[in-house]
Amino acid sequence: MALWLLNHLSTFALALLMVGAIVLLAVTGSALARRRSPRLAEGEHNEMVGVVLGMFGAIYGIILAFVVVTLWTQLDHTRTVVSQEATDISLVVRDTRSFPPAQRARIDKAVSDYVHAVVEVQWPRMRAGQPSFEATSKEVEEMYDTLQAYEPKTARDQAFYGEAVTRLNDAAAMRRERINMATIELPVLLQVLVYGGALVIILLTFLYGLRSRKAQFLFVASVAGLIGFSLLLVLVLDRPFAGDLTVSPEPFKESSLSQFWPQNGARSP
Repeated sequence: MALWLLNHLSTFALALLMVGAIVLLAVTGSALARRRSPRLAEGEHNEMVGVVLGMFGAIYGIILAFVVVTLWTQLDHTRTVVSQEATDISLVVRDTRSFPPAQRARIDKAVSDYVHAVVEVQWPRMRAGQPSFEATSKEVEEMYDTLQAYEPKTARDQAFYGEAVTRLNDAAAMRRERINMATIELPVLLQVLVYGGALVIILLTFLYGLRSRKAQFLFVASVAGLIGFSLLLVLVLDRPFAGDLTVSPEPFKESSLSQFWPQNGARSP
C-alpha cells in the first residue's frame, strides 16, 4: 500500500491525503470525546495531562529524530552506492579503450546490455519493492566472460586489463549492496514506536480540555498536523527507490555510459 501511494501520488498530493486524514480523524475524535465526557472541557485534568503529554512528546521526539536521521543517512548512502557502481562500470569502458577493436566492441556490447538491464528491468522492480539479482545476473556474467576471454599481450594492456577487472569487481559489489538497499525497510519495532507513539500523543490531546471548542480543535489539529508531516517524512525516506525522493538511475546514463543511450531514444547496437 505504501509503495503504491509513493509511486502513484506526488509528495504534495500524498501530504494532502495523509496529513489531511490524520487531522480530520484527530478533530473528529476530539469532538466525540467532548460529547461523551463534557467535563473534559473544564480542564480539571490539564495539569496531569500536560505533564504526561510533555513527557511522551519529548520521548517521541527523540525517537522520531533518530529514525529520520537514520533514514536520511540511508538514502544518502544509497545514492552514493548507485553513483559508485555507475562510475566503476564507466571506468571499465575507459580502461578497455586500448584493447583491440574486436575485443573492445564485445566489452562495449556487454556493458551496454548491463546498463540497459539495470535501468529498464531492475529499476522498475526495485521501485515496486521487488528487487531481483536475476534481473542482471546474465549481463554481469557476460561482462566477466568477455574480459576473461581476452589475454593482454603488452605491459600497457596488462595494466589496463588489471584495472578493468578491479573496477568490474567493485561494480559487482556495489550492485549487490544496491539491491540489498532496495529490500531494507524500517524494523518492525521502530515502526511500532513511530506510528504507535503518534497515536498515543494524538489520543492524549483529547484529554487536554479547553472551554472554547474552536481552541480545542485548533490545538488537536496543530498537534495532529505536525505528527502527520513527521510520519509522511518517515514514509518517504523509508523507500529510497520509490516516490519523488527516489534514487535516480541517471548515473548509468552519464560519462562514458552516455554512448549507450542515444538521444533519439534508440538503443545502441
